[in-house]
Amino acid sequence: MDFMDLPYFIIGIISGMASGLFGIGGGMIIVPTMLILGASSHSAIGISVLQMIFAAIFGSYLNYKKKNLNLKDGIYIGLGGLLGASFSGILLKYLSDVSLTSIFLGVSCISFIKYAFGIKENVIQNNKSALQKNIILFIAGAFTGIFAISLGIGGGLLIAPILAYFLGYDSKKVVSLSLFFVIFASISGIISFSNSNIIDNEVIHKGIIVGIASMIGVFIGIKIIEKMKISSHRKILLCIYALSILATTHSLLKKLGIIVF
Repeated sequence: MDFMDLPYFIIGIISGMASGLFGIGGGMIIVPTMLILGASSHSAIGISVLQMIFAAIFGSYLNYKKKNLNLKDGIYIGLGGLLGASFSGILLKYLSDVSLTSIFLGVSCISFIKYAFGIKENVIQNNKSALQKNIILFIAGAFTGIFAISLGIGGGLLIAPILAYFLGYDSKKVVSLSLFFVIFASISGIISFSNSNIIDNEVIHKGIIVGIASMIGVFIGIKIIEKMKISSHRKILLCIYALSILATTHSLLKKLGIIVF
């Protein structure tokens, strides 16, 4: 790694902390940042998804060791994500750079509104049967996998409102499940991207740097979440949404020629 790779290493640590804290793949940070650095949406998404493999596997291992991961629930979510993400390369192949950035912005805004105004922690009671719960987990994984990997965001931020609304999971409980889901979705996404010729040597190089650095961030994030209150956890998550929305809006306006800075 040379000096020019330093920004990617820093981005990796920050995105890794987000993965450890919120169970996300880090794409809400990586994709907007890469766009600001001048990367195309396709390259930014490719780098983000490659990084997810490092962060998700390492983070899930740490959560499992600390007995914070429900493997049974995670498997149902993961299998759904594996199926859904297998279609992600097709979407990327037929959508333009501006279209992808616009979709990413739209998804970010909807998720922000859901978390800010639609979810009340610890209010919804989980009274579903085991079969109903497993079906919801699988469908949530499949739905999220289709769109999340195509946008390079892993799915943690999209799947959290679904699990909170239908199963009553609080924002902390969903973290380990979301991060475990990202393993399945990101691996499937990488395979799909490779088949669609989206992954090149530059994406691999930058993705590995960001990915290795993110493992450091994941370790820090998991340490922090152990001592954090749920209310504080949710507020920080909303701040991440807001920053991502601002950065992506700036990038989209620049791509459309509305602003030049």
